[in-house]
Amino acid sequence: QKRNGVGDFTKIPNGTGGLEDRMPVLWTTGVNTGRLTMNEFVAVTSTNVAKILNMYPKKGAIVEGADADIVVWDPQRKKKITSKKQQSVIDYNVFEGFEVTGLPRFVFSRGELSIQEAEIKAKPGHGEFVGREPNAAVNRALSTWKEISAPRKVERTGIPATGV
Repeated sequence: QKRNGVGDFTKIPNGTGGLEDRMPVLWTTGVNTGRLTMNEFVAVTSTNVAKILNMYPKKGAIVEGADADIVVWDPQRKKKITSKKQQSVIDYNVFEGFEVTGLPRFVFSRGELSIQEAEIKAKPGHGEFVGREPNAAVNRALSTWKEISAPRKVERTGIPATGV
């Protein structure tokens, strides 16, 4: 289906909703089950993503000079996911009915309060383009990985069923 958008991006099919619930679902199914540690959760949702997208340490780190994008997480807070209460205007949610434990209480973007107790507080125009250099090390590593893990023909001899 992605090929539908080649040459005209407006023809790209829609993705799926539920973006706002992915971190709580990951916390519930990862950290709360013991599959992930809290540190691994942070790495998977922040630090590693920033590194992959070549935005680290401006993003994905709490260090001097970084953007101060911070989520204050409440590991005990609960909710039942429903499309009726989501921020998105889509009329369904792929996680509909799933109960999660672990939700953000506050989100800060570049040091400014953006979300408080599930209510959007960000001011219009607060977003910012983050330029990044192409061909990050991870992109080169992924290209190499694709090359070395691509299927290759295996020459076989002495196999009775093939007559070889």
